Amino acid sequence: MPVICFANPKGGSGKTTTALLLATQLADRGARVVVIDADPERWISQWGRLDGRPENIEIVEGVSEDGIVDAIDEASERAQFVIVDLEGTASLMVANAIGMADLVVVPLQGSSMDARGGAKTIKLIRNQARMARREIPYGVVLTRTSAAIMSRALRNVREQLLRGGIDMFETPIVERAAYRDMFDYGGGLSALDPGQVSNLDRAVQNAREFAGEVLARLKDAQAVAKAV
Repeated sequence: MPVICFANPKGGSGKTTTALLLATQLADRGARVVVIDADPERWISQWGRLDGRPENIEIVEGVSEDGIVDAIDEASERAQFVIVDLEGTASLMVANAIGMADLVVVPLQGSSMDARGGAKTIKLIRNQARMARREIPYGVVLTRTSAAIMSRALRNVREQLLRGGIDMFETPIVERAAYRDMFDYGGGLSALDPGQVSNLDRAVQNAREFAGEVLARLKDAQAVAKAV
């Protein structure tokens, strides 16, 4: 089953939010999802203890550096999708998880600091791909963007990434109150009250478009792998 890792060594990149959005969107489509919470902050594990967690999302926490490979293997046997929220450091755990990934998502905000953190992750992905002698698909997703305007800093980061030949998701993750409310009240976007959350419909649309792009990339990667 596809293993999707979320990695960026810089904190505050929107990594955990993006991982949870994907997990809940896949669950809404009826998929069985295992989330391996390897982030020391354990935000997804805390979310899972709130009311409203979909029954088809399982959360595995407390994974050690030595145990990450076994945890991914075991999760792959019982889920349609395995999502790994990695710690924000370039550790052996991160390297081992990336080495098992079918897709690595690199979330980053529109700042030079985030771009540097993303560059470290991409270098790690490429090194793991060389060691495994296979391509490890990846994509950068811009997070916490404005729905109305693109800042000068964000445009600058996007242009730098494109000039560097970095693969990017077409769908950015827009800054939405609904994404914060998931961590406060539990459940996915579908569990939130549109009367209490502003622009919930747009948040849902954004999350669906991102999930759709992830699925398309996985399909393309599987087609390439079969052709090799």
